[in-house]
Amino acid sequence: MLHVRRGDLVEVVSGREASRRGKVLRVIPDAQRVLIEKLNLVKRHMRPTQKNPQGGIVEKEGPVHVSNVRLVCPRCDAPRRMGNKRGTDGKSARVCRKCGEVVGSA
Repeated sequence: MLHVRRGDLVEVVSGREASRRGKVLRVIPDAQRVLIEKLNLVKRHMRPTQKNPQGGIVEKEGPVHVSNVRLVCPRCDAPRRMGNKRGTDGKSARVCRKCGEVVGSA
């Protein structure tokens, strides 16, 4: 299981897109990669189709390895490591290691 989920706000910590933030659009667990909104854009040469009758060069998000992203804590407003804590109802939740803020369920 990966430490990020679809819809999480993450910050890239290394690579060409370092220190940029975005929302996770898709998680690919088999390849341990994530697609982040408007980050790591790659150009694809598309053939004309019914969906895209114009064709041409299209920019789309490329995958980033999960080891290069960190979840952003809503209270600290910084990329932090997350831990898992079990609540009183027995459900697991992701918590910030620095301030203890609950980020979401694990």
